[in-house]
Amino acid sequence: MSDDSKVPLPDLDKSAPPAGTDMAAAVAEPESVARGAADLEAVFDVPVQVSAVLGRAKMDVGQLLQLGPGTVLELDRKVGEAIDIYVNNRLVARGEVVLVEEKLGVTMTEVIKAERN
Repeated sequence: MSDDSKVPLPDLDKSAPPAGTDMAAAVAEPESVARGAADLEAVFDVPVQVSAVLGRAKMDVGQLLQLGPGTVLELDRKVGEAIDIYVNNRLVARGEVVLVEEKLGVTMTEVIKAERN
């Protein structure tokens, strides 16, 4: 995958606009950001399925039936390799597994730019 398919994550801690933003437009229309978020309010309650895929494995049905508690299943990923994050079965990001208060979570490290047709 080429670097032009990556979308940089915004730095929400700083008030500066993202690189490549037209400063005149950003200063002239500060309410457009708030208006855009308010326009999305109608979809805030739409349910979506989010999946974090740690890895995949292929096996025959016979091998699948032999799996039991304590069986180690070898995945197609290496330790430390990014996991895929899907929303409604569409790849949207990659990330890392993290432990937060004894629960597993995912930190997004790369947002995947959607290809429009």
